[in-house]
Amino acid sequence: MAFNQRLDLRQGQSLVMTPQLQQAIKLLQLSNIELAEFVAEEIERNPLLERGESNDNSEFEVSPDKAAGREELALDGSGGHETARDAVDASDSDMYEAGTGSDEARPANAQSGPSASTDWSTAGTGRGGEDFDFEGSLTSEKSLHEHLHEQLNMSGLSQADRLIAARLIDETDEAGYCKVDFDEVGKLLGADPANVAAVLDVCQGFDPTGVMARDLTECLALQLIERDRYDPAMQAFLANLDKVAKHDIKGLAEICGVDKDDVMDMMAELRTLSPRPGAGFSGETTIAVAPDVFVREMPNGMFAVELNSETLPRVLMDKAYYAEVSALPMREKEKEFISECAANATWLLKSLDQRARTILKVASEIVRQQDAFFAHGVAHLRPLNLKQVADAIDMHESTVSRVTSNKYMSTPRGLFELKYFFSAAIPATGGGEAHSAEAVRHRIKQLIDEEGAKILSDDKIVEILTEFGIEIARRTVAKYRESLGIPSSVQRRRMLKAS
Repeated sequence: MAFNQRLDLRQGQSLVMTPQLQQAIKLLQLSNIELAEFVAEEIERNPLLERGESNDNSEFEVSPDKAAGREELALDGSGGHETARDAVDASDSDMYEAGTGSDEARPANAQSGPSASTDWSTAGTGRGGEDFDFEGSLTSEKSLHEHLHEQLNMSGLSQADRLIAARLIDETDEAGYCKVDFDEVGKLLGADPANVAAVLDVCQGFDPTGVMARDLTECLALQLIERDRYDPAMQAFLANLDKVAKHDIKGLAEICGVDKDDVMDMMAELRTLSPRPGAGFSGETTIAVAPDVFVREMPNGMFAVELNSETLPRVLMDKAYYAEVSALPMREKEKEFISECAANATWLLKSLDQRARTILKVASEIVRQQDAFFAHGVAHLRPLNLKQVADAIDMHESTVSRVTSNKYMSTPRGLFELKYFFSAAIPATGGGEAHSAEAVRHRIKQLIDEEGAKILSDDKIVEILTEFGIEIARRTVAKYRESLGIPSSVQRRRMLKAS
Protein backbone atom coordinates (compact mmCIF):
# COMPACT_ATOMS: atom_id res chain seq x y z
CA MET A 1 0.00 0.00 0.00
CA ALA A 2 1.42 3.39 -1.05
CA PHE A 3 0.77 6.73 0.62
CA ASN A 4 1.12 10.05 -1.14
CA GLN A 5 0.18 13.69 -0.60
CA ARG A 6 -1.66 16.03 -2.92
CA LEU A 7 -3.26 19.47 -2.78
CA ASP A 8 -6.91 19.89 -3.92
CA LEU A 9 -8.83 23.12 -4.40
CA ARG A 10 -12.58 22.85 -3.83
CA GLN A 11 -15.30 25.45 -3.97
CA GLY A 12 -18.46 25.22 -1.83
CA GLN A 13 -21.18 27.27 -0.23
CA SER A 14 -22.22 27.34 3.41
CA LEU A 15 -24.51 29.48 5.50
CA VAL A 16 -22.61 31.41 8.18
CA MET A 17 -24.48 33.41 10.80
CA THR A 18 -22.61 36.54 11.76
CA PRO A 19 -22.82 37.82 15.35
CA GLN A 20 -24.97 40.70 14.11
CA LEU A 21 -27.43 38.33 12.44
CA GLN A 22 -27.54 36.19 15.59
CA GLN A 23 -28.32 39.32 17.60
CA ALA A 24 -31.16 40.30 15.24
CA ILE A 25 -32.68 36.82 15.53
CA LYS A 26 -32.32 36.90 19.30
CA LEU A 27 -34.10 40.26 19.53
CA LEU A 28 -37.08 38.90 17.62
CA GLN A 29 -37.92 36.25 20.20
CA LEU A 30 -37.32 38.39 23.29
CA SER A 31 -40.32 39.63 25.26
CA ASN A 32 -40.60 43.35 25.98
CA ILE A 33 -39.22 42.84 29.51
CA GLU A 34 -36.27 40.76 28.27
CA LEU A 35 -35.66 43.31 25.51
CA ALA A 36 -35.52 46.17 28.02
CA GLU A 37 -32.95 44.25 30.09
CA PHE A 38 -30.90 43.45 26.98
CA VAL A 39 -30.88 47.08 25.83
CA ALA A 40 -29.92 48.27 29.34
CA GLU A 41 -26.93 45.92 29.27
CA GLU A 42 -25.92 47.19 25.82
CA ILE A 43 -26.13 50.82 26.97
CA GLU A 44 -23.96 49.94 29.96
CA ARG A 45 -21.45 48.18 27.71
CA ASN A 46 -21.40 50.62 24.77
CA PRO A 47 -20.40 54.27 25.53
CA LEU A 48 -21.90 55.49 22.24
CA LEU A 49 -25.43 54.40 23.17
CA GLU A 50 -27.76 56.40 25.37
CA ARG A 51 -31.42 56.41 26.20
CA GLY A 52 -33.66 58.65 24.11
CA GLU A 53 -36.43 60.86 25.36
CA SER A 54 -40.08 59.84 24.97
CA ASN A 55 -41.49 60.93 21.63
CA ASP A 56 -45.07 60.31 20.67
CA ASN A 57 -44.61 61.55 17.09
CA SER A 58 -43.11 58.31 15.83
CA GLU A 59 -45.48 55.38 15.98
CA PHE A 60 -46.13 52.54 13.62
CA GLU A 61 -49.75 52.00 12.77
CA VAL A 62 -51.48 49.53 10.49
CA SER A 63 -55.16 49.62 9.57
CA PRO A 64 -56.22 46.42 7.80
CA ASP A 65 -59.69 46.57 6.28
CA LYS A 66 -61.51 43.43 7.39
CA ALA A 67 -63.85 43.60 4.41
CA ALA A 68 -61.50 44.39 1.55
CA GLY A 69 -58.29 42.97 3.04
CA ARG A 70 -56.52 46.33 2.62
CA GLU A 71 -53.47 47.12 4.73
CA GLU A 72 -51.63 50.39 5.10
CA LEU A 73 -48.44 51.15 7.03
CA ALA A 74 -48.19 54.77 8.10
CA LEU A 75 -45.18 56.30 9.80
CA ASP A 76 -46.73 59.16 11.76
CA GLY A 77 -44.82 62.41 11.56
CA SER A 78 -43.13 61.55 8.27
CA GLY A 79 -46.00 62.30 5.94
CA GLY A 80 -45.25 59.24 3.85
CA HIS A 81 -46.84 55.84 3.38
CA GLU A 82 -45.47 52.49 2.38
CA THR A 83 -47.19 49.17 1.93
CA ALA A 84 -46.53 46.28 4.25
CA ARG A 85 -44.97 44.39 1.32
CA ASP A 86 -42.13 46.94 1.18
CA ALA A 87 -38.72 46.08 2.61
CA VAL A 88 -38.49 46.22 6.37
CA ASP A 89 -34.83 47.13 6.46
CA ALA A 90 -34.00 50.10 8.65
CA SER A 91 -33.04 53.43 7.16
CA ASP A 92 -29.49 54.76 7.22
CA SER A 93 -30.28 56.95 10.21
CA ASP A 94 -28.55 56.08 13.47
CA MET A 95 -31.74 56.75 15.39
CA TYR A 96 -34.15 54.01 16.35
CA GLU A 97 -36.88 56.53 17.09
CA ALA A 98 -37.40 59.53 14.82
CA GLY A 99 -36.86 62.94 16.36
CA THR A 100 -34.63 61.77 19.21
CA GLY A 101 -31.23 61.95 17.54
CA SER A 102 -28.15 63.46 19.05
CA ASP A 103 -28.40 66.57 16.88
CA GLU A 104 -31.98 67.24 18.00
CA ALA A 105 -31.56 66.21 21.61
CA ARG A 106 -28.77 68.76 22.25
CA PRO A 107 -29.00 72.54 21.94
CA ALA A 108 -26.75 74.18 19.39
CA ASN A 109 -24.53 75.74 22.05
CA ALA A 110 -24.37 72.68 24.31
CA GLN A 111 -21.09 71.10 25.28
CA SER A 112 -20.01 67.87 23.65
CA GLY A 113 -19.18 64.70 25.47
CA PRO A 114 -20.84 62.78 28.27
CA SER A 115 -20.20 65.42 30.93
CA ALA A 116 -22.49 67.89 29.19
CA SER A 117 -25.70 66.09 30.16
CA THR A 118 -24.67 64.11 33.24
CA ASP A 119 -25.99 65.09 36.67
CA TRP A 120 -23.42 63.99 39.23
CA SER A 121 -25.25 65.48 42.20
CA THR A 122 -26.74 62.15 43.23
CA ALA A 123 -23.81 59.93 42.26
CA GLY A 124 -23.01 57.29 44.83
CA THR A 125 -25.95 58.17 47.05
CA GLY A 126 -28.33 55.48 45.82
CA ARG A 127 -30.97 58.17 45.31
CA GLY A 128 -32.84 58.65 42.09
CA GLY A 129 -33.53 62.38 42.42
CA GLU A 130 -37.00 63.74 42.98
CA ASP A 131 -38.64 60.38 42.24
CA PHE A 132 -37.02 58.69 45.24
CA ASP A 133 -39.71 57.35 47.56
CA PHE A 134 -38.27 57.52 51.09
CA GLU A 135 -41.44 56.27 52.80
CA GLY A 136 -41.69 53.33 50.41
CA SER A 137 -38.16 52.27 51.32
CA LEU A 138 -39.08 52.00 55.00
CA THR A 139 -41.94 49.53 54.61
CA SER A 140 -42.20 46.21 52.84
CA GLU A 141 -44.46 43.21 52.97
CA LYS A 142 -43.30 40.37 55.19
CA SER A 143 -42.46 37.12 53.50
CA LEU A 144 -43.43 33.69 54.82
CA HIS A 145 -39.81 32.84 55.63
CA GLU A 146 -39.38 36.05 57.64
CA HIS A 147 -42.61 35.33 59.52
CA LEU A 148 -41.44 31.79 60.38
CA HIS A 149 -37.96 32.92 61.44
CA GLU A 150 -39.49 35.47 63.82
CA GLN A 151 -41.46 32.68 65.49
CA LEU A 152 -38.35 30.50 65.57
CA ASN A 153 -36.53 33.15 67.61
CA MET A 154 -39.25 32.86 70.25
CA SER A 155 -39.66 29.08 70.12
CA GLY A 156 -37.28 28.23 72.96
CA LEU A 157 -35.46 25.55 70.96
CA SER A 158 -31.82 24.76 71.66
CA GLN A 159 -29.11 26.19 69.44
CA ALA A 160 -28.67 22.89 67.58
CA ASP A 161 -32.41 22.46 67.06
CA ARG A 162 -32.70 26.05 65.87
CA LEU A 163 -30.14 25.32 63.15
CA ILE A 164 -32.25 22.36 62.04
CA ALA A 165 -35.43 24.45 62.14
CA ALA A 166 -33.77 27.22 60.10
CA ARG A 167 -32.87 24.66 57.45
CA LEU A 168 -36.44 23.34 57.39
CA ILE A 169 -37.83 26.88 57.05
CA ASP A 170 -35.51 27.54 54.13
CA GLU A 171 -36.83 24.37 52.48
CA THR A 172 -40.44 25.58 52.83
CA ASP A 173 -41.98 26.72 49.54
CA GLU A 174 -44.22 29.73 48.94
CA ALA A 175 -47.38 27.66 49.45
CA GLY A 176 -46.19 26.75 52.95
CA TYR A 177 -45.15 23.12 52.36
CA CYS A 178 -41.92 21.63 53.66
CA LYS A 179 -41.30 18.61 51.45
CA VAL A 180 -38.04 17.31 52.88
CA ASP A 181 -36.47 13.96 53.50
CA PHE A 182 -35.49 13.52 57.16
CA ASP A 183 -32.56 11.26 56.33
CA GLU A 184 -31.17 13.74 53.78
CA VAL A 185 -31.48 16.75 56.10
CA GLY A 186 -29.99 14.75 58.97
CA LYS A 187 -27.04 13.72 56.82
CA LEU A 188 -26.40 17.33 55.71
CA LEU A 189 -26.56 18.71 59.24
CA GLY A 190 -25.05 15.76 61.06
CA ALA A 191 -28.24 15.22 63.05
CA ASP A 192 -30.41 12.23 63.88
CA PRO A 193 -33.39 11.96 61.43
CA ALA A 194 -35.66 11.38 64.44
CA ASN A 195 -34.48 14.70 65.87
CA VAL A 196 -35.21 16.41 62.54
CA ALA A 197 -38.75 15.00 62.63
CA ALA A 198 -39.22 16.25 66.19
CA VAL A 199 -38.07 19.75 65.23
CA LEU A 200 -40.48 19.74 62.29
CA ASP A 201 -43.32 18.86 64.69
CA VAL A 202 -42.48 21.98 66.68
CA CYS A 203 -42.32 24.12 63.54
CA GLN A 204 -45.70 22.83 62.41
CA GLY A 205 -47.16 24.58 65.43
CA PHE A 206 -46.16 27.96 63.99
CA ASP A 207 -48.64 30.39 62.51
CA PRO A 208 -50.40 30.06 60.07
CA THR A 209 -51.92 26.73 60.97
CA GLY A 210 -50.95 24.01 58.51
CA VAL A 211 -47.65 25.59 57.55
CA MET A 212 -44.60 23.36 56.94
CA ALA A 213 -46.76 20.31 56.30
CA ARG A 214 -45.20 17.71 54.04
CA ASP A 215 -48.30 17.15 51.89
CA LEU A 216 -51.90 18.28 51.48
CA THR A 217 -53.31 15.60 53.77
CA GLU A 218 -51.02 16.61 56.63
CA CYS A 219 -51.75 20.31 56.02
CA LEU A 220 -55.51 19.78 56.29
CA ALA A 221 -55.07 17.47 59.29
CA LEU A 222 -53.11 20.14 61.21
CA GLN A 223 -55.93 22.62 60.68
CA LEU A 224 -58.57 20.10 61.76
CA ILE A 225 -56.55 19.18 64.87
CA GLU A 226 -56.55 22.82 65.91
CA ARG A 227 -60.34 22.85 65.57
CA ASP A 228 -60.63 19.56 67.48
CA ARG A 229 -62.35 17.95 64.48
CA TYR A 230 -59.77 15.30 63.62
CA ASP A 231 -61.69 12.16 64.63
CA PRO A 232 -61.22 8.67 63.07
CA ALA A 233 -63.95 9.33 60.49
CA MET A 234 -62.28 12.54 59.36
CA GLN A 235 -58.91 10.79 59.31
CA ALA A 236 -60.28 8.15 56.93
CA PHE A 237 -61.90 10.95 54.91
CA LEU A 238 -58.57 12.75 54.41
CA ALA A 239 -56.86 9.49 53.52
CA ASN A 240 -59.13 9.24 50.47
CA LEU A 241 -58.90 12.71 48.94
CA ASP A 242 -59.01 11.15 45.46
CA LYS A 243 -62.56 10.01 46.15
CA VAL A 244 -63.36 13.44 47.57
CA ALA A 245 -62.25 15.00 44.30
CA LYS A 246 -64.55 12.62 42.42
CA HIS A 247 -67.47 13.34 44.79
CA ASP A 248 -67.84 9.63 45.48
CA ILE A 249 -70.29 10.09 48.37
CA LYS A 250 -71.30 6.45 48.57
CA GLY A 251 -67.72 5.17 48.61
CA LEU A 252 -66.66 7.71 51.26
CA ALA A 253 -69.62 6.83 53.45
CA GLU A 254 -68.60 3.15 53.41
CA ILE A 255 -64.93 3.90 54.11
CA CYS A 256 -65.59 6.38 56.93
CA GLY A 257 -68.39 4.35 58.47
CA VAL A 258 -70.86 7.26 58.43
CA ASP A 259 -73.99 8.12 56.49
CA LYS A 260 -74.16 10.38 53.42
CA ASP A 261 -75.24 13.43 55.41
CA ASP A 262 -72.10 13.20 57.53
CA VAL A 263 -69.99 12.92 54.39
CA MET A 264 -71.63 16.08 53.05
CA ASP A 265 -70.86 17.86 56.33
CA MET A 266 -67.20 16.79 56.16
CA MET A 267 -66.99 18.05 52.59
CA ALA A 268 -68.44 21.39 53.67
CA GLU A 269 -65.91 21.64 56.48
CA LEU A 270 -63.08 20.70 54.12
CA ARG A 271 -63.96 23.70 51.94
CA THR A 272 -63.33 26.04 54.89
CA LEU A 273 -59.70 24.89 55.19
CA SER A 274 -56.75 26.45 53.40
CA PRO A 275 -54.76 24.15 51.08
CA ARG A 276 -52.06 26.85 50.73
CA PRO A 277 -51.34 28.28 54.21
CA GLY A 278 -48.46 30.40 52.93
CA ALA A 279 -50.45 32.13 50.21
CA GLY A 280 -51.26 35.11 52.44
CA PHE A 281 -47.64 36.26 52.54
CA SER A 282 -45.71 38.14 49.90
CA GLY A 283 -43.66 36.08 47.53
CA GLU A 284 -41.87 37.00 44.35
CA THR A 285 -43.02 40.18 42.71
CA THR A 286 -45.51 39.44 39.96
CA ILE A 287 -44.81 41.37 36.79
CA ALA A 288 -47.90 42.35 34.86
CA VAL A 289 -47.97 41.45 31.20
CA ALA A 290 -47.66 44.51 28.98
CA PRO A 291 -49.12 44.17 25.48
CA ASP A 292 -46.76 44.59 22.54
CA VAL A 293 -49.57 45.46 20.14
CA PHE A 294 -52.89 47.28 20.46
CA VAL A 295 -55.91 46.46 18.30
CA ARG A 296 -58.91 48.77 18.22
CA GLU A 297 -61.96 48.93 16.02
CA MET A 298 -62.38 52.08 13.95
CA PRO A 299 -65.75 53.77 13.29
CA ASN A 300 -65.52 52.75 9.63
CA GLY A 301 -65.36 49.03 10.52
CA MET A 302 -61.59 48.70 10.13
CA PHE A 303 -59.26 47.38 12.81
CA ALA A 304 -56.32 49.61 13.67
CA VAL A 305 -53.15 47.77 14.74
CA GLU A 306 -50.41 49.75 16.43
CA LEU A 307 -47.33 49.02 18.48
CA ASN A 308 -47.27 49.79 22.17
CA SER A 309 -44.69 52.57 22.23
CA GLU A 310 -44.31 52.22 26.01
CA THR A 311 -42.66 48.81 25.61
CA LEU A 312 -40.27 49.90 22.87
CA PRO A 313 -36.81 50.87 24.14
CA ARG A 314 -35.82 54.40 23.12
CA VAL A 315 -32.17 54.25 22.17
CA LEU A 316 -29.96 56.54 20.12
CA MET A 317 -26.34 56.76 19.12
CA ASP A 318 -24.48 59.86 20.27
CA LYS A 319 -22.82 60.89 17.01
CA ALA A 320 -21.42 64.09 18.47
CA TYR A 321 -19.56 62.17 21.17
CA TYR A 322 -18.39 59.62 18.57
CA ALA A 323 -17.00 62.40 16.37
CA GLU A 324 -15.22 64.00 19.31
CA VAL A 325 -13.65 60.75 20.48
CA SER A 326 -12.65 59.70 16.97
CA ALA A 327 -10.74 62.98 16.51
CA LEU A 328 -8.55 62.30 19.56
CA PRO A 329 -5.14 60.62 19.18
CA MET A 330 -5.56 56.95 20.12
CA ARG A 331 -3.68 53.71 20.06
CA GLU A 332 -4.67 51.01 17.59
CA LYS A 333 -6.63 48.96 20.15
CA GLU A 334 -8.57 52.04 21.21
CA LYS A 335 -9.47 52.82 17.60
CA GLU A 336 -10.68 49.25 17.13
CA PHE A 337 -12.77 49.49 20.29
CA ILE A 338 -14.47 52.74 19.21
CA SER A 339 -15.09 51.40 15.70
CA GLU A 340 -16.57 48.21 17.11
CA CYS A 341 -18.81 50.21 19.46
CA ALA A 342 -20.03 52.35 16.54
CA ALA A 343 -20.77 49.29 14.40
CA ASN A 344 -22.57 47.51 17.25
CA ALA A 345 -24.62 50.60 18.05
CA THR A 346 -25.66 51.07 14.42
CA TRP A 347 -26.60 47.42 14.05
CA LEU A 348 -28.55 47.41 17.32
CA LEU A 349 -30.63 50.38 16.22
CA LYS A 350 -31.34 48.78 12.87
CA SER A 351 -32.23 45.47 14.57
CA LEU A 352 -34.63 47.20 16.94
CA ASP A 353 -36.27 49.03 14.07
CA GLN A 354 -36.63 45.83 12.04
CA ARG A 355 -37.98 43.98 15.09
CA ALA A 356 -40.70 46.58 15.58
CA ARG A 357 -41.68 46.50 11.91
CA THR A 358 -41.73 42.69 11.83
CA ILE A 359 -43.93 42.44 14.93
CA LEU A 360 -46.32 44.95 13.40
CA LYS A 361 -46.36 43.10 10.10
CA VAL A 362 -47.13 39.74 11.71
CA ALA A 363 -49.75 41.19 14.07
CA SER A 364 -51.58 42.97 11.26
CA GLU A 365 -51.72 39.76 9.23
CA ILE A 366 -53.10 37.86 12.22
CA VAL A 367 -55.83 40.50 12.59
CA ARG A 368 -56.64 40.17 8.90
CA GLN A 369 -56.81 36.37 9.07
CA GLN A 370 -58.85 36.35 12.30
CA ASP A 371 -61.15 39.32 11.61
CA ALA A 372 -64.21 37.17 12.41
CA PHE A 373 -62.86 36.60 15.92
CA PHE A 374 -62.51 40.32 16.56
CA ALA A 375 -65.96 41.00 15.13
CA HIS A 376 -67.97 38.09 16.60
CA GLY A 377 -65.94 36.28 19.28
CA VAL A 378 -63.98 33.10 19.92
CA ALA A 379 -66.62 30.85 18.34
CA HIS A 380 -65.59 32.32 14.97
CA LEU A 381 -61.85 31.75 15.38
CA ARG A 382 -60.45 30.23 12.17
CA PRO A 383 -57.80 27.52 11.88
CA LEU A 384 -54.43 29.18 11.34
CA ASN A 385 -50.83 28.04 11.22
CA LEU A 386 -47.46 29.73 10.95
CA LYS A 387 -47.03 28.88 7.28
CA GLN A 388 -50.18 30.75 6.27
CA VAL A 389 -48.99 33.94 7.94
CA ALA A 390 -45.41 33.49 6.69
CA ASP A 391 -46.55 33.04 3.09
CA ALA A 392 -48.84 36.07 3.28
CA ILE A 393 -46.08 38.44 4.45
CA ASP A 394 -43.17 36.83 2.54
CA MET A 395 -41.28 35.67 5.60
CA HIS A 396 -39.99 32.35 6.89
CA GLU A 397 -42.01 30.28 9.33
CA SER A 398 -39.19 30.40 11.88
CA THR A 399 -39.32 34.20 11.83
CA VAL A 400 -43.06 34.19 12.48
CA SER A 401 -42.56 31.66 15.26
CA ARG A 402 -39.97 33.87 16.97
CA VAL A 403 -42.12 36.97 16.60
CA THR A 404 -45.17 35.31 18.18
CA SER A 405 -43.23 33.95 21.17
CA ASN A 406 -43.88 35.87 24.41
CA LYS A 407 -45.70 38.67 22.57
CA TYR A 408 -49.16 39.85 23.59
CA MET A 409 -51.96 41.66 21.81
CA SER A 410 -54.46 43.90 23.58
CA THR A 411 -57.85 43.75 21.87
CA PRO A 412 -61.41 44.86 22.66
CA ARG A 413 -62.01 41.22 23.65
CA GLY A 414 -59.11 41.02 26.08
CA LEU A 415 -55.38 40.38 26.23
CA PHE A 416 -54.14 37.41 24.18
CA GLU A 417 -50.76 35.92 23.38
CA LEU A 418 -50.09 36.01 19.65
CA LYS A 419 -49.79 32.23 19.62
CA TYR A 420 -53.41 32.01 20.84
CA PHE A 421 -54.61 32.81 17.32
CA PHE A 422 -52.85 29.75 15.88
CA SER A 423 -54.81 26.53 16.30
CA ALA A 424 -55.30 23.21 14.55
CA ALA A 425 -58.15 22.57 12.15
CA ILE A 426 -61.11 20.34 13.01
CA PRO A 427 -62.76 19.01 9.83
CA ALA A 428 -66.35 19.90 9.07
CA THR A 429 -69.05 17.42 8.10
CA GLY A 430 -69.90 17.35 4.42
CA GLY A 431 -66.54 18.78 3.38
CA GLY A 432 -67.34 22.31 4.58
CA GLU A 433 -64.93 24.89 5.98
CA ALA A 434 -62.80 23.53 8.82
CA HIS A 435 -63.26 24.75 12.39
CA SER A 436 -60.58 26.03 14.76
CA ALA A 437 -59.69 23.71 17.63
CA GLU A 438 -59.91 26.66 20.03
CA ALA A 439 -63.40 27.51 18.76
CA VAL A 440 -64.50 23.88 19.24
CA ARG A 441 -63.02 23.87 22.75
CA HIS A 442 -64.97 27.04 23.53
CA ARG A 443 -68.19 25.49 22.19
CA ILE A 444 -67.69 22.39 24.39
CA LYS A 445 -67.25 24.62 27.46
CA GLN A 446 -70.36 26.58 26.49
CA LEU A 447 -72.44 23.39 26.16
CA ILE A 448 -71.34 22.12 29.57
CA ASP A 449 -71.92 25.51 31.23
CA GLU A 450 -75.50 25.51 29.92
CA GLU A 451 -76.32 21.86 30.57
CA GLY A 452 -78.17 22.54 33.84
CA ALA A 453 -79.73 19.45 35.48
CA LYS A 454 -79.36 17.38 32.31
CA ILE A 455 -75.72 16.34 32.35
CA LEU A 456 -74.22 15.82 28.88
CA SER A 457 -71.98 12.83 28.30
CA ASP A 458 -69.05 13.02 25.90
CA ASP A 459 -71.03 10.97 23.37
CA LYS A 460 -73.93 13.40 23.59
CA ILE A 461 -71.57 16.34 23.07
CA VAL A 462 -70.25 14.61 19.94
CA GLU A 463 -73.81 14.33 18.62
CA ILE A 464 -74.52 18.01 19.29
CA LEU A 465 -71.27 19.12 17.65
CA THR A 466 -72.04 16.96 14.62
CA GLU A 467 -75.35 18.80 14.26
CA PHE A 468 -73.32 22.04 14.16
CA GLY A 469 -71.26 20.59 11.31
CA ILE A 470 -68.21 19.67 13.38
CA GLU A 471 -66.69 16.24 12.76
CA ILE A 472 -65.00 15.20 15.98
CA ALA A 473 -64.22 11.97 17.83
CA ARG A 474 -65.28 11.21 21.38
CA ARG A 475 -61.69 10.94 22.60
CA THR A 476 -61.01 14.42 21.20
CA VAL A 477 -63.97 15.80 23.15
CA ALA A 478 -62.63 14.14 26.30
CA LYS A 479 -59.16 15.59 25.68
CA TYR A 480 -60.51 19.12 25.18
CA ARG A 481 -62.77 18.77 28.23
CA GLU A 482 -59.84 17.69 30.42
CA SER A 483 -57.67 20.54 29.10
CA LEU A 484 -60.40 22.93 30.27
CA GLY A 485 -60.34 21.39 33.74
CA ILE A 486 -63.92 20.10 33.43
CA PRO A 487 -64.68 16.81 35.23
CA SER A 488 -66.37 13.88 33.51
CA SER A 489 -70.13 13.53 33.24
CA VAL A 490 -70.13 10.99 36.12
CA GLN A 491 -68.31 13.42 38.41
CA ARG A 492 -70.55 16.29 37.36
CA ARG A 493 -73.64 14.24 38.25
CA ARG A 494 -72.18 13.53 41.70
CA MET A 495 -71.40 17.22 42.17
CA LEU A 496 -74.94 18.11 41.12
CA LYS A 497 -76.39 15.70 43.70
CA ALA A 498 -74.05 17.04 46.38
CA SER A 499 -75.01 20.67 45.77
